[in-house]
Amino acid sequence: MIERPAASEYASFYAGYISSLPDGDILDILEKQTSELRQLAAATPADRETFRYADGKWSVREVVGHMIDGERVFSYRTLRFSRGDQTPLPGFEENQYVAASGFDRRPLASLVDELVLLRQANLGMLRALAPEAWTRTGTANNHPISVRALAFIMAGHVRHHLNILRDRYGVS
Repeated sequence: MIERPAASEYASFYAGYISSLPDGDILDILEKQTSELRQLAAATPADRETFRYADGKWSVREVVGHMIDGERVFSYRTLRFSRGDQTPLPGFEENQYVAASGFDRRPLASLVDELVLLRQANLGMLRALAPEAWTRTGTANNHPISVRALAFIMAGHVRHHLNILRDRYGVS
């Protein structure tokens, strides 16, 4: 089982993501989230998919699209750092990404399908990592980060946004 990362392995702004996760095998947690995501798509009425809880906030579709973008960015960092690449990687501006995405033009089921496929591909990569790769580090967004922290961040990021969808959007 992959141990939870130490606070020194990631930037402090990720602490909430990591602390929100239950104890257990991170690969199992990542896998279980695919079922939660599919349940989200099945339980959300079509007329609720473009709902925004306040002016200037993302729609339900855009929140899920943002989860896709985050998953891609975190998995790219995981790939690079697990392979020993020490090239510093930039951050990403999530509001700019969502604004340029067109997520609201896609049905929620399509977005969830993409996120689940991406997660399954990431699980394949993570399961294949050698033990020593999990503790390799790199620099992203001007902060050191470990491969193991990135796996926990992937899960915590999705957990965070699923909670927001439940609490602020009334989607469960």
